[in-house]
Amino acid sequence: MNITIRRMRPDDVDALYRLLSDQAVMRYLEPPYDRAQAEVFLRTAGLAEPPLVYAAEENGAFLGYVIYHAYDAESVEIGWVLFPESWGRGYASALTDLLIGRARREQKDVVLECDPAQEATKRIAVKKGFHDCGISDGLAVYRLCGKNQNAGSS
Repeated sequence: MNITIRRMRPDDVDALYRLLSDQAVMRYLEPPYDRAQAEVFLRTAGLAEPPLVYAAEENGAFLGYVIYHAYDAESVEIGWVLFPESWGRGYASALTDLLIGRARREQKDVVLECDPAQEATKRIAVKKGFHDCGISDGLAVYRLCGKNQNAGSS
């Protein structure tokens, strides 16, 4: 796997719209986006300063995006939203390792939130050593503490 996480660019809008308008992708997130909503998301989250989300690619092909932004004073929130053709291929696990590594370099704890029914995400959180912190605002919250820990095994 040759995965890259990079800042979003204005020309990511078509791929981002394809991703965010996909019902399977949005199942645990919110209703699928129309083109205008995808453009607003790109502007307010991907092109924000600092960005809240970043593009994830493999060999230049857009896989989806990752979430990486401040959660609280000690922690960053991480996550990923990927095209269905990328599911079950190890991308989410590899991206999680990359994001945990970045957080560790910044000496931050890591938080992962997901819909309580999102079993695949919960499995990755547990596999990577996150602790189940219960439900907050309707979301399952997992926390990886200890700024000197390494990313989980792949």
